Formats: sequence, structure tokens, C-alpha cells
Amino acid sequence: MELPVAIVLFFVGHWTLSVFFQTFFLHRYGAHRMFTLSKGWERFFHFCTFLFQGSSYLNPRGYAILHRMHHAYSDTEKDPHSPVIFNNPFSMMNHTRDIYRSINLGTFPVEERFDGGYPDWPLLDRIAGRWLTSLCWGTAYTAFYLAFATQWWHFLLLPIHYLMGPVHGAIVNWFGHWAGYRNFDSKDASRNTLIFDFVTLGELFQNNHHKYGMRPNFAVRWFEIDPTWWAIRVFAKLGILKLRDERLLTSRDEREATHVTDELREALEPAE
Repeated sequence: MELPVAIVLFFVGHWTLSVFFQTFFLHRYGAHRMFTLSKGWERFFHFCTFLFQGSSYLNPRGYAILHRMHHAYSDTEKDPHSPVIFNNPFSMMNHTRDIYRSINLGTFPVEERFDGGYPDWPLLDRIAGRWLTSLCWGTAYTAFYLAFATQWWHFLLLPIHYLMGPVHGAIVNWFGHWAGYRNFDSKDASRNTLIFDFVTLGELFQNNHHKYGMRPNFAVRWFEIDPTWWAIRVFAKLGILKLRDERLLTSRDEREATHVTDELREALEPAE
């Protein structure tokens, strides 16, 4: 019942790199603009997101709009993905998929406050959004398993590769608003699921994130660990990105630093 080392490395690598670029590029940069990137670095990380999400690549515009809606309408009927509203993660993610697709097709009535301020690379996004591209990625994943799998049950991991992005989304949005502890009282049901989020690299600190929507470090208490924040700090030190507030790198109490930018404040605050 052992897995070949090649498959273990491939699965862990795909999982980790896919969720890293989701939280680093699509979420913290694309949806929130917690830091700035030069155009060259933005294109580099945009391409890496396509490369490592593969068949489940998420368009930055669709992702940003969905996520800003989630903050504004968290755990209400207008929330695109909430376990408070849906009975199971499958119906929740089906609803999310329908809204995401309609946003990308231009048929969803997007509120003006949720639009704009996300990475835009029309050529790459057109290529990545085609079914043939997803089919090619799926074929590549399958070919790898055909080369290295030694038991039939190894192939049961393939659907996770095909749908890696939605799998991460289901874990974060279901468990992050259902299971765990709360550091802050809020009107929504957000939770912190793990104290060391090795599963989604910081995304499961949902209660912290909903309290400080523009804070690039999702960990708040001394024992909480957000691995993606480590990467952001290194990138900042190397000059790859620039934080909105440099005090984040030196202040012991990061909550004293500025975490909300004027252009996104309205999008991230609940509507009256």
C-alpha cells in the first residue's frame, strides 16, 4: 500500500505550489493588493500561477471579484461560498463555480466596487481558460501516473490534480468558516482552523483575515504560523515586492501598521 516516491513528490509539489500561488498571487496580491510588484515580476508570478495551477487555473479577475464579494457579504446569502448557507461543500462549490463562470463570461452583474485593481494578462488568460488547455494539463498529469503508478488505487489521486484549485477553495471556505477557534468576535462564522497552516499555507486563518483584511501576515498570535508570510518577507528583503507599510518588517506589533488602502477599503467593508 505504499506510494512511489515520484508520485509523493509530484503530489506534494503540485499541492504546495498551486496553493502558494493562489494565496500569494491571486489572493494577497490580486484581490487585496497587500503589496506591489513591478510589471515584470507581476507577469512572472502570473505565469507561475498558470504553470502550477494547471488544469484548475483561476482567472485573477474572477478570483478577485469572488473574494471581494466574500468579504463584503461573508456568511450571508450574497456570499459566493459559505458553509452557513450551504449544507455541504459540494453544493457550496457548485454555486461558486456558477458565479465564477458567469463573471468570466460577462453575464454576472458585478458591482463596480468589486471590479478593477487585479492583474491583467489577456493573452495568457485566454489560453489558460480554454478547455483544450485544461485537457492538455490533465493528459500530462495522467501520463505521469501511467509512468510511475504501480497500483490501481494510485490513480485515485488524479482527480485532485485535475481540480486542485477548487479543492483548495473547498477546504478553505468550508473549514475556515466551520471548524476551529476564534481570536476575534465578528458577524460572520470565520474560524482559524490550524495554528500552523501547512495545508493551505495560511489561508485557514480565516478569522484573523476577516478581522484584518489587508494584513499580509494572516497569523496574529505568537503561536500561529503563516508560511506564505515568510516568503513575502524574503521577497520584500530581496526587493522583489514592496509592502504597503514597511513597518510590517520591523514592528513587533504588526497591527499598528497600516493595512487598508483607500482604493480597496469600500470593496472589503460590508455594505450598509
